[in-house]
Amino acid sequence: MSTSQTRTRVAVVFGGRSSEHAISCATAAGVLAAIDRDRYEVVPIGITKTGQWVLMPDDVEALAIKDKQLPEVKSGSGKEVLVAPSPELHDILVLEPGETPEALTSVDVVLPLLHGPFGEDGTLQGLLELADLHYVGSGVTASAVMMDKHMMKVVFAAAGLPVGPYTVITDKEWRRDKAAAMDAVASLGWPVFVKPARAGSSVGISKVNGPDELEAAIEMARRSDPKVVVEAGIVGREVECGVLEGHGSDLPRASELGEIEEIGAHDFYDFEAKYLNDDGLRLSCPADVPADDAARIKELSITAFDAAGCEGLARVDWFYTPEGTLYLNEINTLPGFTPVSMFPQVWNASGLGYTELITDLIELARERRTGLR
Repeated sequence: MSTSQTRTRVAVVFGGRSSEHAISCATAAGVLAAIDRDRYEVVPIGITKTGQWVLMPDDVEALAIKDKQLPEVKSGSGKEVLVAPSPELHDILVLEPGETPEALTSVDVVLPLLHGPFGEDGTLQGLLELADLHYVGSGVTASAVMMDKHMMKVVFAAAGLPVGPYTVITDKEWRRDKAAAMDAVASLGWPVFVKPARAGSSVGISKVNGPDELEAAIEMARRSDPKVVVEAGIVGREVECGVLEGHGSDLPRASELGEIEEIGAHDFYDFEAKYLNDDGLRLSCPADVPADDAARIKELSITAFDAAGCEGLARVDWFYTPEGTLYLNEINTLPGFTPVSMFPQVWNASGLGYTELITDLIELARERRTGLR
């Protein structure tokens, strides 16, 4: 901490270039409203959809989803800034046309609230590593690998964790032979779920019930990512576990389990059901899972967290079949973090409130050394 201040200065970074821009803004609204202002001085930094970094007003209402209207960071919302890529400065620099960049303030830790590519995928983490800045969440490798649903499954399978049947369609494979790619999908049986490999918040995902729907679903996913993952449909409950890194040399901690129980008129937990649905959505926490199975899910969630090399936080998502079989669906290294999102809810049910959770994550980041670790 710099000697000129008594509070830790936290740069809260949100928005970004991905399709999850609005959700990132909504996450920032929740965090800005709840962060402990007696302990932390906040520097809100928004990233526009075109990649400009902007010093934003500390305005919660402007970043919230209201009346199904999605918030956005726009150019001109504030001064354009950048993080100095220097291990000695830790400065936020103001950019003025035709002027030499001027230091605005230094920061002690960065709290990234960016979801999806160009934020959750190791790119931002690499910049912060170059600047030798402490930041919340996983490092470059874990962020990049867990963002890619294909590579994620490869890592999980290598670690002996249960992964459901799937196939991958690369851009070259699709352009070279669509029929062969669709034949590979058909071998999974129906229904299947078609997903962009490197997107989140259920953007671009389709449930496909037969071959007539498949090509259109793949093309829709490709609008978000040229690499597509297709997963066999699994009959089971969607159960989620939050994991937090341990302080010091302590082991990671697993939360109570949460479950998505009702999604109203939606066929699956898509973007609208998550963020724009006014009713019909019910999240249950703690989930009604037998004690032995719940303990197994928590233990395996910590195993997955460690296998992926995660740091800080992660939400581990499972399919839990009526027979008690588990399939690891995915890990989110920067999960949805609004007050009503699953990750804060499962930790609230575990005795760690929203404000306390934010504090825990910032302090974990401050404890963890920068660079190779």
